[in-house]
Amino acid sequence: MEEKISGLIITYNEEKNIQEVLECFDFCDEIIVVDSLSTDKTVEIAGTFPKVKIIQNKFEDFTKQRNLALDYAKNDWVLFLDGDERISEKGKQEIIETVNNPNACDAYYIYRIFFLGQQKIRFSGTQNDKNFRLFRKSKAHYDDLKKVHETLLVNGKTGFLKNKLLHYSFENYDRFKDKMIYYGQLKGLELSQKGKKYSFFTKWSKTIFKFLKTYILKLGILDGINGLKISYLQSLYVYETYQSLRKANS
Repeated sequence: MEEKISGLIITYNEEKNIQEVLECFDFCDEIIVVDSLSTDKTVEIAGTFPKVKIIQNKFEDFTKQRNLALDYAKNDWVLFLDGDERISEKGKQEIIETVNNPNACDAYYIYRIFFLGQQKIRFSGTQNDKNFRLFRKSKAHYDDLKKVHETLLVNGKTGFLKNKLLHYSFENYDRFKDKMIYYGQLKGLELSQKGKKYSFFTKWSKTIFKFLKTYILKLGILDGINGLKISYLQSLYVYETYQSLRKANS
């Protein structure tokens, strides 16, 4: 008997992506969409897929939305995708073979190929990017203390898949900038709740170091103008984190 997989995704105003990403779940037994009260056609489009179950839940943070999706999944094996991620046909086949392997691990990292628009990003810190995307929900959950850059806690053996996801994270400069500002604001709140205190020196030293790390140490310079943009926006995320922390401390 073949193992069944639940495809999971959290959404908010993803009408541009939802059709394509849900098609990536075509080999899954069910698809769970946890939507943060979208105001566009995300829910309408998702509702045209027969395997989809839609749960609408007011957004508090990314971790809560992800753990809610896990709660609704009826299968132990889950595949979690973001709206801007895509799976190749080879990737789908590898996932099917993996979950049906009696010696399978409990959670798998999948590497990602990044794109800015339609241009592939080869460096700028993306060359080693990976995330847990396939795992047994009985062996894992997302760390409740993380509001952004969710962390999966795995009680078991982990592994890596060979086929990479296509990650269209940076649709354009303005949306990438908005995302970094928003993520920074959430990260600042997270640090505040952990008791961290704002420091002018820490803010600027970490902001500058993040730029240099991405542009020089992680070879963003080899990505040309896109590497410069990514390095700046990565450092903007750090800057916004500490701006948010300062406001939360006041």
